[in-house]
Amino acid sequence: MEPCSWNSTRVQVSDFEGMSDGFLVNTGLQAKTRTGSSSTSSLVLDNERGELVEATVRMERKGVAAERSIAALKNHSEAEKKRRARINAHLDTLRSLVPGTRKMDKASLLAEVIAHLKELKRQATEASEGLLMPLDIDEVRVEQQEDGLHSAPYVIRASICCDCKPGILSDLRQALDALHLIIMKAEIATLEGRMKNVFVMSSCKEGDSGDAKGHQFLAGSIHQAFRSILDKFSASQEFLLKSTLSNKRRRVDSFKPSLSSSSGDLW
Repeated sequence: MEPCSWNSTRVQVSDFEGMSDGFLVNTGLQAKTRTGSSSTSSLVLDNERGELVEATVRMERKGVAAERSIAALKNHSEAEKKRRARINAHLDTLRSLVPGTRKMDKASLLAEVIAHLKELKRQATEASEGLLMPLDIDEVRVEQQEDGLHSAPYVIRASICCDCKPGILSDLRQALDALHLIIMKAEIATLEGRMKNVFVMSSCKEGDSGDAKGHQFLAGSIHQAFRSILDKFSASQEFLLKSTLSNKRRRVDSFKPSLSSSSGDLW
């Protein structure tokens, strides 16, 4: 940096334009270098120090701020264009899924989609009403069924839900034969080791249509027969589980003395 000298060694307070935050500002001082070139500099008078201090003029800050605001506006505009493009793409997808909506505006399209979804939900509910699915819990249900398709005087619908076990179907058939019932319809469904059997039956005896006590006795007999079969297989499963655990304990007990004897030999 070249040394410089001020044109005037005396600085009058009147030379300063104004005061800002405890500083007197003067922008009219000029400095000369040894080469003869002159440069304009802004000086401020520090009241606390009592000295002239050179102040840096940062006019370029305004330009930087303007550039940043322009860039922010451009980014916002691009983001808005992308958002609208995504929305339009989703709307086009909805138009392709719902028939007759190619020329609909956005509001009409959304209303039509909502109505279409409600209709699909209603159809799914109606289709699942007669669906036979096994439950996660063991269950026996017996109820009277109103069926105008059959001329039987008294129709009973009985169902049993349990784990899939060999021999359970034959036991169910034997129980129904012992009750002298006519099997009009039988359904079975299995899912992940679970099964559900549904039987629609009627009594072989004539004149049972108006016998309320006989109907109640027959329903109770069916429920008791199905429940006994369910308890039988549940007890056998519990017995197998206990026997498996006892065998494991025996193996552990037989293994422990060998360890103690071998450890005794070591000592």
